[in-house]
Amino acid sequence: MAPSKRERDDARRRYAEHLRRQEQQAAARRRRNRVLVLVGAVFAVALVAAGVVTAVTGGDDTTEASGPCPTPTSGAVADPPQFDAAPAPGSSDATSAVIATTCGDITVELLPDAAPQAVASFAFLADEGFFAGTPCHRLVTSGIFVLQCGDPTGTGTGGPGYSFGPVENAPADDVYPAGTLAMARQGGDGDSNGSQFFLVYEDSSIPSDAGGGYTVFGRVTEGLDVVQTIAEGGTAADGVAPARPISIEGVTTQ
Repeated sequence: MAPSKRERDDARRRYAEHLRRQEQQAAARRRRNRVLVLVGAVFAVALVAAGVVTAVTGGDDTTEASGPCPTPTSGAVADPPQFDAAPAPGSSDATSAVIATTCGDITVELLPDAAPQAVASFAFLADEGFFAGTPCHRLVTSGIFVLQCGDPTGTGTGGPGYSFGPVENAPADDVYPAGTLAMARQGGDGDSNGSQFFLVYEDSSIPSDAGGGYTVFGRVTEGLDVVQTIAEGGTAADGVAPARPISIEGVTTQ
């Protein structure tokens, strides 16, 4: 899951363009909503004057939504925290986590015995609030079926300031079943794990490379439908980001 330098540069460019288009669309929606409110107000005044409306019955304010969940206000964290070193393997006893997203909660079972380093890092970053506000920046809908998250920059190149390895608990048959929670590497070797991870929403065969595959450190127990709904929307015009934006609001571990 490690992009090349050219892919990373292209991803940054495409993502910047994606954010610009999102802001333009949001501005257009705001203008359209203001016009609708003005027209509605004029119409209501006309009805009252005609004696048609005799009472006001309050209602909820609504805004135009795109997709099944609210559009995140930002596609990246402005100043993400950075840490000097990864926590020691086995330093966390967390066995589960809830990934709260803008589209719903995803509950996962963690595997500290099979992947002690990955679980320790994930739990540490979760407890530090590192994932809050981070987008799920990459959706793959062909060949493999994954939603990749955990990069505060939203470009596919960001991380926590440290990397760790080697790969733990990679499947011997290279099959990652639906619901798998695994680390995404940022380089070609097994020591390039950081904060990025991916959620498998449909059984996927991901061949091992020189890095040795990808660390499986958990499995989804509830909320896989959240990821599947995002996948149904396909990718945005850049071919990388999900067309239905989704961001992590926070991660709590137990």
